[in-house]
Order: sequence, then structure tokens, then C-alpha cells
Amino acid sequence: MNNINNLADLAASTHSLDSLRVQAKHSPDQALKSVAQQFEAVFMNMMMKSMREATPQEGMLDSEQTQMFTSMLDQQLVQSMSKRGVGLAEIMVRQLSPENSEINTAKPASTMPANNHSANNHVVSTGSATVQQQFTQRFAQYAEQASQKTGVSAQLILAQAALESGWGKREIKMPDGSSSHNLFGIKAGKNWQGEVAEVMTTEYKNGRPKKVLQPFRAYASYAEAFTDYAKFLRDNPRYENVLQPGQDAVNAAYSLQRAGYATDPKYADKLVQIMGRINQVG
Repeated sequence: MNNINNLADLAASTHSLDSLRVQAKHSPDQALKSVAQQFEAVFMNMMMKSMREATPQEGMLDSEQTQMFTSMLDQQLVQSMSKRGVGLAEIMVRQLSPENSEINTAKPASTMPANNHSANNHVVSTGSATVQQQFTQRFAQYAEQASQKTGVSAQLILAQAALESGWGKREIKMPDGSSSHNLFGIKAGKNWQGEVAEVMTTEYKNGRPKKVLQPFRAYASYAEAFTDYAKFLRDNPRYENVLQPGQDAVNAAYSLQRAGYATDPKYADKLVQIMGRINQVG
């Protein structure tokens, strides 16, 4: 019973809070798990207590002794359940982990179903600063070349490549597992004459995500992908506002979203945040 009481009081304990602070500094994932487990134990204890309070206590067999033994039994039951877990702590860890935040999770976001050339957006996994820096340095030259052809900021072009590919960690793959080199998620429409990679992606329709199998363009190299991206923007009248001379990268990002490059309602916001990261690691 004392163990459960200690768990219930842990959140208010100065010593425990200090320990959690140290743990969070050196091992944030483990600290989150510990807090979630403590919350689960407190929650189950409160739930059991509420159930007992809602149960009629008057009867022939009811006494202070039976109430004490019942309380002890409840505490043992909660302790046993806490060791096994009931799933609440696991859900909390999944929801609160940094990699599961909206910008920090590598999962499909959206495509534009009405446009055969729309992008397969991936919410970016931040990874480490080293991964971001390596990605930025690797493709900076290609982005500059595409920028010269379109007038679009090289920083925004890099941000799109990072968002769509999860900093290169979520690239569209060919059937044999090799890279399609498609960093921008451009779909293969009826006029596309090159190779195609079909993958499951998520499209938003009326604000609701839906999994669909879509064909995407495949390239022989990353250089070819950046060249085709520049051509894709220039050849589509819908992106005329994106290519306006003198437009800053932030406004161009929102112009991309308004033009329908993706159905993700937060696409431009994500691009702006990623450009901030590129500034930091570049």
C-alpha cells in the first residue's frame, strides 16, 4: 500500500521532481516513460477509489476492518495492474514523444488528388542537426541551380525537398528498393514518359486523410530531380504566383500552398519552420 501511495504522491515530491529533471536532461525518452507510468498508476488508484466510493457501504458485513482490508486489496490490485500496465502510459508516450509532434514525425501528410503532378508530402522527421546539415550541404548546389531557373529561393527549394523526403530518410522507393531520387513528391501524370514508382500515400479530401496508391516520377539522379522540379513549376500556370520576381521565401511558400501543390492545410507553415532549421544548420 505504501508503494502505491508513494506513486500517487510522486508528482508532488520535490525529490522526485528533481530526479525527473536530471533524467529528462540526460534521457528525455526514459523520463517521459517514467512520468507516464506514474500518471497511469495514480489514475488507476483514483479510479478504484471512485468505484469503491460509489458502492453502497452499509450492510451486515460492513465495518472499519472490512473497509481496511478492502482498501488493502484494492491497493494490491492497482499495484499488480501497474506492473503490467493497462496501455495508458504507452499511449501517452506515443502522443507526447517529440518525434510524434506534427512537424517532427516522419509520416505521409497530403497530396493534391485533382492534380496528377502534385506532391507526396511527408511531415519531416527532424532527426539530428547533423542529418539536417548533411542534407542541406548535399543538395545546396542543386537547389541553387533550380533557384536560378525559377527565381524561387534556394532555401525554400531545400525546405520542400526536406519536407517531402523527411530529410532524405523517407524517399520514394522503386519496387526493388532503390531510390527514385524523387525528393519533391511529383506525381507521374499521363504526359510523363519516364520511369514510375507506385507507393501508398495520404491525400486530404474535405480535411480528412485517405490512403491511396499513387504513381510518382522516378529519376536517374538527384540532379535530374531538381531540374525536373524547376521545369514542373515553370510549365504549370497554376504556379505563376510562386515564380513572381522578388518574392521572399515565406510568401512563396504560402503561394505554393494556395496553388495546390499539396492538400495539407499546414504545408506552408511546415516549410517556413524547416527553412528556419536550414538557417540554423546551414
